Amino acid sequence: MLNLAELKELLSQPQKIVITTHHKPDGDALGSSLGLYHYLKQKQHQVQVVTPTDYPDFLQWMPGNNEVMIYTEKKEQSAALIEQAGLIFCLDFNSLSRINEMGELVRVSSAKKIMIDHHLDPENFDDFRHWRTSASSAAQLVYEFIVELLGDKNSITADIATCLYTGIMTDSGSFRFPTTTSTVHRIAADLIDLGADNAAIHQLVYDHASENRLRFLGYCLSEKLEILREYNTALITVSKSDLNRFNINTGDTEGVVNYALSIENIRLAAFIIERPDKIKLSLRSSGTFPANEICKNYFHGGGHRNAAGGQSEGTLDEVIHQFKTLLPEYKNLLTQ
Repeated sequence: MLNLAELKELLSQPQKIVITTHHKPDGDALGSSLGLYHYLKQKQHQVQVVTPTDYPDFLQWMPGNNEVMIYTEKKEQSAALIEQAGLIFCLDFNSLSRINEMGELVRVSSAKKIMIDHHLDPENFDDFRHWRTSASSAAQLVYEFIVELLGDKNSITADIATCLYTGIMTDSGSFRFPTTTSTVHRIAADLIDLGADNAAIHQLVYDHASENRLRFLGYCLSEKLEILREYNTALITVSKSDLNRFNINTGDTEGVVNYALSIENIRLAAFIIERPDKIKLSLRSSGTFPANEICKNYFHGGGHRNAAGGQSEGTLDEVIHQFKTLLPEYKNLLTQ
C-alpha cells in the first residue's frame, strides 16, 4: 500500500493518469471524476476520464464532458490508456465488477490504484484508499482529498467546484438524506463560494426531462405501481416492452423508485426493470431498514443501507416472485 507521503511524491511529477467510475455513471460518479480531472490537469498531468458505459443526457453539460472517453465506444483506445497509466483513480466504486469489462484491465495494470469511495465492503485491489461509508458522496471525498489530504484548496476552480457540487447534490438527494451532515452543508457552501452556481446546477440536472420520460413516469405510477400494505412496501415493475413503448434512454429510469418510497408509511420501495441482458433492481428504504442486505444476499448487488441495487439472470416474473417471497422474512423490520 502507498502512504500519503508516497502518493504526494508521485503526484509531484507529471503522470499518465486514468480516472474511472462505475458503469452507467450517475451525478456523483461523473461529478467526482470530472472534478478530479480538472484538478489533475491543472497540475500538468496527462489525464483521461474513461467511463465503462454511457451516461444520461442530463449530466452532459458538465465542464469537461466532451473529454470523457466511453469504453464501450472506444475499447482499444481505452485499454491502451489503462495499460500505459502510472496511476488509476477509481471513484465511487470499490469492486472491479462495477466497471464491467474494464475490471480485469484495471486489475492487471501495473499502475498504482487509488480508491476514493463510500460504499460498504471494499475489494482489496487498490494501493491507496480514501474511503468512508459515512460520506455523502464520492464528490465529498474528492473535495477532502484535495483540501485535506493534499492541502490544496486554493487550486479549486469554478469548474472543479461545479462538478463536485453536482456530485454531492445528487448523491445526497438534494441534501435530504441522513448523510447530509453539517459538514456536508459547509462543503457545499464552500463550493458555491468557489464558483458553483447551485441554482443553475439544480435546474440542469432536475429540469431536463424529455416528454417521453414524463409520460413513462406517469405510466409507472398509474399502471405499474403495486402497494403491499402488509409489508409497508411499494413495487414498480417495468418490462422491455414498456421501455420500448416510451423509447427510454439511459438515465430516463433514474429516480423512479423514489416516488414509490415517498408514499406515506412505505418503508421499502423496489423498482424492478427488465433490461435486454438481465433484470435490474433498485431498492430504497427509510429509517434503519437494510436495503443493501437484500441486494447483497439475494441479487448479486449491494450499496448503502437506504439505497442499493442488484441484478438477476432470471425472468422478470421470477424476480418479482423472489422479491415478494423475501418480504415475510423482513416483516418485523418493515412494520415496527
